[in-house]
Amino acid sequence: MSKDILANIAVINNRINNTCTRYGRNPDDIKLLLATKTVPAARIKIALAAGYTLIAENKVQELKEKHEMLREIPHTNHFIGHLQTNKIKDLLKHDVSCIQSLDRLDLAEKLHQRLQFENKTMDVLIQVNTSFEESKFGVSPDKAIDLVKQVARLDTLTIKGLMTIGMLSAEGEKVRKCFRLLRDIRQQVARLQIEGVYMQELSMGMSGDLEIAIAEGATIIRVGTAIFGERPTPDSYYWNECN
Repeated sequence: MSKDILANIAVINNRINNTCTRYGRNPDDIKLLLATKTVPAARIKIALAAGYTLIAENKVQELKEKHEMLREIPHTNHFIGHLQTNKIKDLLKHDVSCIQSLDRLDLAEKLHQRLQFENKTMDVLIQVNTSFEESKFGVSPDKAIDLVKQVARLDTLTIKGLMTIGMLSAEGEKVRKCFRLLRDIRQQVARLQIEGVYMQELSMGMSGDLEIAIAEGATIIRVGTAIFGERPTPDSYYWNECN
């Protein structure tokens, strides 16, 4: 079991390295995030022990269930799923360092209020729906910059970049348009030099489209099934984040 997981990680790393060579990027600038939804803690521990310590859950309930079992191994926990406001309190109990899926002002305001109460801060990425699909969460591209400006006023939140889910398509150009749009929004935001906003990260690209994402500037690649194997739960259960 451990050999399979480590071999799969090696394959993904090889793809990342080859793509960086092709497009003149430094592989050290690409973070491999392991999407661990539905993955048992024992399998996650194999990756953590091998030094792949950036992981992310899609549902707060799973984050809670695995927290105690994983806390013995140092790691960094992001949250990449759609966050309901009534789950904020639970999420903040479980060592999440970044929420990649902030997509609306009411969520940001409620998160800010809770963080103030707990005297904490949180890194966030703004999720943008660059594929314009109704089945996906994320702020619409034309409203993304306004949302960045509004969230930037909340001093418990530090915007570190943007996140998107590319269109699930065999046509590479359709996928590329999604990633290129996110990159363009990032550049527009960076030019504004908004206080408290750091456009360091572009979280985009999964196992099926990571090469295109890297070519368009991704700094975080999110990979799940290509490392841990097929999920027992169909992807439709995670319809807003399939990888």
